[in-house]
Amino acid sequence: MPKISIIGAGNVGATAAYTIAKFNFVTDVVLLDIKPGLAEGKSFDMMQASRMLNIDSRITGVTGDYEATKDSDVVIITSGIPRKPGMTREQLIGTNAGIVKDVVSNIMRYSPLCRILVVSNPMDTMAYLTTQISGLPPRKVIGMGGMLDSSRFNYYLSQALKAPLSDIDSMVIGGHSDTTMVPLMSRAYYKGGKLGSALSVKEKNEVINKTKIGGATLTKLIGTSAWYAPGTAVAALAKAIIMNEKRLYTCSCYLNGQYGEKDICLGVPCIIGKHGAERVIEFGLTKTEMKKFKESASAIRKTNNILHEMKAI
Repeated sequence: MPKISIIGAGNVGATAAYTIAKFNFVTDVVLLDIKPGLAEGKSFDMMQASRMLNIDSRITGVTGDYEATKDSDVVIITSGIPRKPGMTREQLIGTNAGIVKDVVSNIMRYSPLCRILVVSNPMDTMAYLTTQISGLPPRKVIGMGGMLDSSRFNYYLSQALKAPLSDIDSMVIGGHSDTTMVPLMSRAYYKGGKLGSALSVKEKNEVINKTKIGGATLTKLIGTSAWYAPGTAVAALAKAIIMNEKRLYTCSCYLNGQYGEKDICLGVPCIIGKHGAERVIEFGLTKTEMKKFKESASAIRKTNNILHEMKAI
């Protein structure tokens, strides 16, 4: 029966575990953390809510015991530290690259056939690192970011339109950061049709700007990074893989010529099924959108180059 392991029992990892269990599509969810008792305590709390929610999945928390993750079908990596005051981007990448390398090594030791979902930041670069060091086919490594950014885009569009979220369909491509993401207003749909004049140019620009700073807005309000939407996004991504749903999601995938880019993980529309990111869908972009996508790719490459400079890959 399907098994999912989550590395990192912080807010995002724990939310992912709970949401996966509530979806009821796997037998076992393993939550692993290096802090003694954290994963165990959170798993006890979740399991004690299971009867009331008719959850059949079993959630198990462990401290540093990767053997408990053995034969996982999907492994989610949320491990890493946030950027702290005074910390350079290079320092953040160096620290999180070391953490991710250790995690991937342990994952591959016990689950060599798994699919890996990367949440750790900087997400596109950590997905690229995982692709390079895991030995897995590139389609089996997926970064979650685009799903979260697209969800935020949908939300801000629904607010501007004063419409239910179910009436909105939109996507964000490019890198997973406020300076590199590319919300596609040309592919934003309201009740099945393009937005057209439903929003003014000013309103559209406001939605795009709010989407780009969506994460920073939440951090300012609550004092830490978001967790409900990111945890739910990666849970839905895991479900699409396990259930072979063939869903179209925007994810950070390894590109080999698609959208004119190679040797990079970047947010693009993908068909997600049992093999991972099974196919990249190449939608037509406006000239402005393509220009911004290329700029996004350039920025992510500069970040990836830090990995090479520090000989992480």
